[in-house]
Amino acid sequence: MTDSAFASERLLFTPAIPDTDAIPLIFAFPNEYSVGITSLGYQIVWATLAMRSDLQVSRLFTDIQEPLPTSPELLGFSLSWELDYVNILNLLERLEIPLSATERTQNHPLIFGGGPVLTANPEPFNEFFDVILLGDGEDLLGNFIDAYKAVRTAERLTQLRHLAQVPGVYVPSLYEVTYEDATGAIQSIEPVDGEIPAQVVKQTYRGNVLSASTVVTQKAAWENIFMVEVVRSCPEMCRFCLASYLTLPFRTASLEASLIPAIQRGLEVTNRLGLLGASVTQHPEFEALLDYLSQPQYENVRLSIASVRTNTVTEKLARILAARDTRSITIAVESGSERLRQIINKKLTNEEIVQAVVNAKAGGLKSVKLYGMVGVPGEEMADVEQTVEMMRSLKKAAPGLHLTLGCSTFVPKSHTPFQWFGVNPHAEKRLKFLQKNLRSQGIDFRPESYNWSVIQTLISRGDRRLSPLLKLTRHYGDTVGSFRRAFKTLKGQLPELDFYVHDHWSTDQILPWNHLQGPLPKATLVKHLNDATSHFNQSPKELQLIK
Repeated sequence: MTDSAFASERLLFTPAIPDTDAIPLIFAFPNEYSVGITSLGYQIVWATLAMRSDLQVSRLFTDIQEPLPTSPELLGFSLSWELDYVNILNLLERLEIPLSATERTQNHPLIFGGGPVLTANPEPFNEFFDVILLGDGEDLLGNFIDAYKAVRTAERLTQLRHLAQVPGVYVPSLYEVTYEDATGAIQSIEPVDGEIPAQVVKQTYRGNVLSASTVVTQKAAWENIFMVEVVRSCPEMCRFCLASYLTLPFRTASLEASLIPAIQRGLEVTNRLGLLGASVTQHPEFEALLDYLSQPQYENVRLSIASVRTNTVTEKLARILAARDTRSITIAVESGSERLRQIINKKLTNEEIVQAVVNAKAGGLKSVKLYGMVGVPGEEMADVEQTVEMMRSLKKAAPGLHLTLGCSTFVPKSHTPFQWFGVNPHAEKRLKFLQKNLRSQGIDFRPESYNWSVIQTLISRGDRRLSPLLKLTRHYGDTVGSFRRAFKTLKGQLPELDFYVHDHWSTDQILPWNHLQGPLPKATLVKHLNDATSHFNQSPKELQLIK
């Protein structure tokens, strides 16, 4: 792809004309343009930066770039997918910037990063970044730039110490981590001195005007789509769910002040509309939004909708979606076992799942995609068998409807009640059991790679000792075998793979992200953990390890 990709963009904001002494800044997405420009988070941050006259902003992707400044002062990355870290390292090398923050001098730009992966747990990547922005960018980004301007001409260490005072700005090099021994658990995480905050608090935007696309282009992975964020976070609080726990509280965009003006603006340049959010149909005015989009002037609009809560799938919703060129709807059910859904706090009955599927068909949708999970803490084989039974009952209840079950392996995530659990080593066999028993019934079963879950867990629960391992692994390839090979090479310098991936951790243990404060305190997470384990059938080994 050439620079013609930039020429085909239709901007929904007006970039500022940079001042003569504007700060030269590169804002990068560590993947191809078509992927990066489809990220609403990347679009928003880029537009926010580009509307400041005190910045000269250039975009950088792995395949194309805008003209880059010869001496950038700031280089930012938006990290949405764990394994894209490889592209961050490749881009730093391409720009002749040392990979390790400790090797950079006054002549190098400050490398900053943000996005869901870094907000959840930045520690495995700490070596590569000078600064990490934790949380929502609405206020955080402007505060960061303003703080940098105040120390623009200062020495690097002075800059970093000043930036560390900004709420939500994390400077990894100003915190020291000690371990019981090279291969043991963390002993302490402390700031280098009393002037550096002991805890960095994730920033939360609390307004009722949420994000919407700042650019529409046919070169995006979702061609010509205009995206509108309807809700942020999720009120359900499933015990494993990072998208809910890390982004609390649940916030909704105002219909009059945010959603309708955004939709009107977007539909002037495209007829493809995407409604985004972890729980879109739980917006208190969702019915009114549907009625608005049902108006005759929008009959040519192609409407896409993110995953919806199962018991909000009405025949009316299905009918409107079908009329707006949507063939399918996605619902997250996690399991066919009511007991397991109690463990994870999924407030849902099998009857409601059946009704959702019946309503989807009655409204004219052609298919329903369900999301499930294996290896959830407390799961037994009987629970997996109940998922097979549930899928059979759905097929019987809505004959002719195309049913897909996408299924992943439980991955423990930071700042959630299940962060102390490891990955269930039986999960791979359970995925194979579902595959055998569902495909023979003519149900489309799509398992996510168990090995990918192992890599995800390694990164989601990793500490600083993983940075050298990640540098090594990128030359081996992104397979579990490559990671095992790197662990073997670095044997004695960090714990075994199982420590990060399969071990259950004690609630007394110091976690890699202990100094990074999420929305809920540890005591609340432990309470939610105990609520979950009260539904376990017996007191299994994992519980004894945790208590």
